[in-house]
Amino acid sequence: MNEIGEKLREARESHGVSIEEAAEDLNIRPTQLKNLEDGNIKEFKDIFYVKFFIRDYAKYLGLDGEKILDDFNEFLFDYTSRIPLDKIKEASEPVVEEPKKVASPYTKPQKENFFMSYKLVYIIIVIVIIIIGYLVVSSIKNEKIVDGNIAYQYITE
Repeated sequence: MNEIGEKLREARESHGVSIEEAAEDLNIRPTQLKNLEDGNIKEFKDIFYVKFFIRDYAKYLGLDGEKILDDFNEFLFDYTSRIPLDKIKEASEPVVEEPKKVASPYTKPQKENFFMSYKLVYIIIVIVIIIIGYLVVSSIKNEKIVDGNIAYQYITE
């Protein structure tokens, strides 16, 4: 990669173009062009961007972009062929990440509070028993025993 970067630097300097001018013309950051010329491909996140940058920069400088891209592909092949198979297999295995636990009260799942739900049921049962008791007591108050029979007295107002 250093040889490719040297070719790019020499072509830029022979044209009398500064890195800043080339970066502005190509709409690329100057640090990216500097990294290309220095051979620092590890500074780039994606190898595909590096390929596009190399091709566009070479064309801008009047070089054969496809030839330089072929040189870069050969460099990549040599570089990647030295990676042990164990590392490749390890990198190709899917990484299973556990979901992150969120501490926000708006997003964390609420625990069911069994005591509260049972208390609510008991309160409703007590209220129903009180209402039934009231109805029974009020109906007993309205009863009168006449000649051994129960007669109901209707309240009229």
